[in-house]
Amino acid sequence: MVTQALITKSSKYQCGKFTLGKFLSLLMVSGLIYLVVHKSSEGFVSGELHDKEVGSKHASKSSPNIRTFWRKPPRLPPRLPPNEIYKNSSVLNQSPSSEWTSRQKKVKEAFKHAWSGYQNYAMGYDELMPLSRRGIDGLGGLGATVVDSLDTAIIMGADDVVSEASKWIEDNLMKKISEKGQVNLFETTIRVLGGLLSAYHLSGGDQAGGGDSGIPVTPNKTNTDRILEISKDLADRLLVAFTSSPTAIPFSDVVLRDRSAHAAPDGLSSTSEATTLQMEFSYLSRISGDSKYDMETMKVLEHMRKLPTVEGLVPIYINPHSGQFSGENIRLGSRGDSYYEYLLKVWVQHEHYRNTSLKYLFEMYTEAMRGVKHLLVQKTTPNGLVFVGELPHGRNGAFSPKMDHLVCFLPGTLALGATKGITKKKAAESNLLTNEDIENLQLAEDLAKTCVQMYFVTSTGLAPEIAYFHTEGNPEGGPDGGNRSSQYISDITIKPLDRHNLLRPETVESLFVLYRITEDPKYREWGWQIFQAFEKYTKVDSGGYTSLDDVTSLPPPRRDKMETFFLGETLKYLYLLFGESNILPLDKYVFNTEAHPLPVIRSSIQVSNTV
Repeated sequence: MVTQALITKSSKYQCGKFTLGKFLSLLMVSGLIYLVVHKSSEGFVSGELHDKEVGSKHASKSSPNIRTFWRKPPRLPPRLPPNEIYKNSSVLNQSPSSEWTSRQKKVKEAFKHAWSGYQNYAMGYDELMPLSRRGIDGLGGLGATVVDSLDTAIIMGADDVVSEASKWIEDNLMKKISEKGQVNLFETTIRVLGGLLSAYHLSGGDQAGGGDSGIPVTPNKTNTDRILEISKDLADRLLVAFTSSPTAIPFSDVVLRDRSAHAAPDGLSSTSEATTLQMEFSYLSRISGDSKYDMETMKVLEHMRKLPTVEGLVPIYINPHSGQFSGENIRLGSRGDSYYEYLLKVWVQHEHYRNTSLKYLFEMYTEAMRGVKHLLVQKTTPNGLVFVGELPHGRNGAFSPKMDHLVCFLPGTLALGATKGITKKKAAESNLLTNEDIENLQLAEDLAKTCVQMYFVTSTGLAPEIAYFHTEGNPEGGPDGGNRSSQYISDITIKPLDRHNLLRPETVESLFVLYRITEDPKYREWGWQIFQAFEKYTKVDSGGYTSLDDVTSLPPPRRDKMETFFLGETLKYLYLLFGESNILPLDKYVFNTEAHPLPVIRSSIQVSNTV
């Protein structure tokens, strides 16, 4: 009986154990089947990408789970490295859209504050001296700030400024043009003519080329017929710089009232100045129906095509009497910068001729960028910042690790050249990016980082006019930027004569273009930090903003000058950086070197016979 009882008890226990184990096993299998079916409906690719985003440290490489055997092969983005899309952790922590709307409003308020100072103390003068509260004519006396600011006000919807600026232009500018003396051909073209033409377009004057800006046209704020009349009168006077020159290279200076032109005292023209005129005059031919403007200015680029280069790079001076380069100094800073910019932008502007008569411009641009990468790009020590140096004595001379803030236009230009204005994602999905395009985009991002660090290494958070970089075997001695908390404080030297800040736009210009193309929000965040530094150190309570003498010291000594490009470029680019990407899309608009947007000319009927 005892034995039988023990056997019975043991049998019951074994039966219960078997039943419970079987139940648990069935439950586990059912759960796994449910997970497989459920996750298949959601897609394993998204789950895998989420794992990449959060960077789980506990994922086992040696024990694949069941999803590995059931998922479909992931669809990889074309032509991009596997980690390209999700490598930026900032994508996961971007500010909400409402915050960017608020920040954009802050930029508009800054613009109106800058305008109020100018209007109250310098209306009609070229520039405001905000500390002494008076105006100054440093650009020929054509009211350059008024014209440079008008399209910014239109873009921002600052209707009161639009009305005030438009009225001044309509009432005063034609008279000033007829009475004034010497002006610089380049500065007057990019600021005044460019500003007039952009305002004409954005105000609805160009019906055939309008409709793509995303900016509401406010009727009766600007007299577009009057704007076009003034533009033609100014351009007719400026054309004499081309027609009176013995070569295709224009003279640098024009006497407006006499309709005469002459070379600079040293007889030379800056290469960048002579080759940064074509966008404005070409668009004027488009809207006026007169091909002479386009024809004369395009002769310059056709001439440049024939000149010898150093791997696409050119000296910064050219002689209008001989049509040949002067000296061997090669740099992408002052006197060289916008030559390379307009090789690309003139090509972009004339969409219909990109693969025919103007193809040579993109070929020249491509060769030049290869030359930049081969001859001018180096990295700093100890932290590997990428920068663009100079060859003051040509290819066979010593390399100089000097970079002007002006060079910070280049990241935006490289990005535009890579995608032609569409987003990186769209270009990749459409299989439009070559290996060279991807390389140039990476260089653009690396250089943008360096440009931003030129701000962040200083005590004020604002960049100097010029920086020098420490390189292997050539450490640049000298003072640093003053911000001891910066990781890059030992990579950058700022010499005493280079410490000033002129409220320049080049870095925020590139941040704007790179944000539009890469959609990486870090460029917005960097732009916001720069804007806050401008607000903190350059804002003048009585109105306007001022240049600084020394960005490395606190408080920074002030220079008493508000450049026209602060309203025309710097604040415009910041406003667009914080706004929606359908405003002035980069595949439909191209910005001149003074940030005046002009529409891409899409039809062969819209351009002159010379192109």
